[in-house]
Amino acid sequence: MSLSHNDHLLDPKIDFVFKKIFTAHPDALVHLINDLRPDLPVITQITILNPEITAKDLTGKNIVMDLLAEDSEGEQYNIEMQVRNYNDWNKRGIYYLAQMLASQLQAGESYANLKGAVGIHLLDFDLFKETQQQKQQALWRFEMRDGLQPKVKLGEDLQLNIIEMKKADRLGLGSQAIRDWITLFEHWKEEDKMSVITNPAVQQVRGYIRELSADEKARQLAEARAKAIRDEASLIEDALKKGRQEGISIGEVKGEAQTLLKLIKLKFGQHPEWVESRLNEATKDQLDVWVGKILTAATLDELLTD
Repeated sequence: MSLSHNDHLLDPKIDFVFKKIFTAHPDALVHLINDLRPDLPVITQITILNPEITAKDLTGKNIVMDLLAEDSEGEQYNIEMQVRNYNDWNKRGIYYLAQMLASQLQAGESYANLKGAVGIHLLDFDLFKETQQQKQQALWRFEMRDGLQPKVKLGEDLQLNIIEMKKADRLGLGSQAIRDWITLFEHWKEEDKMSVITNPAVQQVRGYIRELSADEKARQLAEARAKAIRDEASLIEDALKKGRQEGISIGEVKGEAQTLLKLIKLKFGQHPEWVESRLNEATKDQLDVWVGKILTAATLDELLTD
């Protein structure tokens, strides 16, 4: 393993770095999408729909900084790099994908105008590991298909692609192009592994990582983003641990409400009076749902809805 002069390179799995690179170089995003979905028609052009990165995006309140794009045929994409397996992240992914589909039409427009909404989630952890078959698969595509006859499907309007990168890297899964991209994301500093990659798009992106890593301001923002995500996760984990140590049982409604209120204060700071009333009136099932959403919810309204 050769690192040496590559030690300074920013981690492309930091969502700020990932978004910064592919926003600045949409041609590279075209190659990434095509290589991750090799059996589908290629796309030739992509437009980034949310290129801006605000100070609020860097605070860590948003668990994932996603990338929204649209190809020349009007198909829309939600591309995410995820380094931690947060509670209910899959529900969040489905929710935003459905939201992307629903937001396409204005009042009175025909459903025939709907274009596909495609999610591409690059995961830096093993998601499916219960059965032997799941342990041997790392590339997944979820669509609306019949349970008994999976060849029968309701079009391709909703599609969620998941790549378990560590598993694919460990087992050598996927096409050569997919393995090249995974090598980049998992071993970007290792010259011996990167030097044998002949995929020009992957090598170009590595060059972009070098350029971004040489930008002192970008380095500071990337480090701030990485720290914010670590701090956010640590605060929530510490609050849960402290709550249990104080004898606040998650299985007791009152105790769970108190624990959730602590988490809300840590994440959102000051909160309106209705929040405590809502928690005190909630059932155990409602509280269980909200605890599961605390990491992914961007607002109190989004959190405290069933």
